[in-house]
Amino acid sequence: MTKRTEERKDEHLDICLREEVQARRATTGFEEIHFMHRALPEINLNEIHLSTKVFNHKFSAPLIVESMTGGTRNGNKINTAIATAVEELGLGMGVGSQRAAFESPSVEATFTVTRKLAPKAFIMANIGGAQLAKGYSVKEAEKAVEMLDADALLIHLNPLQEAVQPEGEPRFKGVAAKIKAIIEGLDVPVIVKEVGCGIGASEAKQFEAIGVAGIDIAGAGGTSWAAVEYFRARKPLDETRQRLGETFWDWGIPTAASLIETTQTVHIPVIASGGLRSGIDLTKALALGASLTGVAYPVLDAATHGAKYAKKKLQLLLNELKTTMFLVGASSIQELRQVPLIPTGKMADWLKMRGFEPQKYARRGL
Repeated sequence: MTKRTEERKDEHLDICLREEVQARRATTGFEEIHFMHRALPEINLNEIHLSTKVFNHKFSAPLIVESMTGGTRNGNKINTAIATAVEELGLGMGVGSQRAAFESPSVEATFTVTRKLAPKAFIMANIGGAQLAKGYSVKEAEKAVEMLDADALLIHLNPLQEAVQPEGEPRFKGVAAKIKAIIEGLDVPVIVKEVGCGIGASEAKQFEAIGVAGIDIAGAGGTSWAAVEYFRARKPLDETRQRLGETFWDWGIPTAASLIETTQTVHIPVIASGGLRSGIDLTKALALGASLTGVAYPVLDAATHGAKYAKKKLQLLLNELKTTMFLVGASSIQELRQVPLIPTGKMADWLKMRGFEPQKYARRGL
């Protein structure tokens, strides 16, 4: 890996930790999805079960830590903390793009530490769609999976970031065919993932048709990678990239809308991520049909301080998830998918305009 690549990865982490890179005007839409409180839930809080089975793997709770890093000293520290935490909690995690390890085998350990410290956790390898367009094939996909003894492969799609980033490679022509070839050549599930702009119904249908095992929507309303690149462009006074980052700061499909469009369109597992910040958000996502929920930013700062802090943050989210389930009368993830939800405001308008019948959620349990 070139020194510049390593510097860029560290810049990304540093900016996410030190600058305000969250969406400004855009929101996830979860604030317009409401639960019906149950004054008489008829269940006991300590008897609520969070375990679930997805991708033929049993999770103690439907939560994963989204792909963040690898390939640098700071990345190694963060992956070490997260891997330790998810192993102890029975959860899952992804690593950042493994392109760095392909370019420089000396940084492989910053990725392989995840399986070393999390032998039983669900681990996802990661390569980029832009790299598929440049020539990555089944060979690189296999190498990424073997490097981690991974349970699945993530193929991340980041067209906005590639368009804004000075070193970006905004070439995505032919990527769908490349994804299909990798699916046919791998023995593990292949999951496609956005990185903060969401996935709509038409592409979800396309992904299911070519055989992906799951979709990670990563919708808008959380961390903005256009914002991250905006801050990177300020230092060299790159006015063009600054303007692009500013203009597209809030670009994307709100997470709740992306989740509904996807879960109502496909029959494969959907991972809800993109701006989930509390256990209430996790619960809403699961009630809307997500098979798993994913968080990154809430765990990032904690992970820089060590595994104990990362674990504590994840436990807080799970406690909030369990408490919300108690308050809506759901003792399991299966029961949660049957509780009423009321979409209002712009989210209800979005769904109506797109033909997704928001009232079907509100009338559950009647």
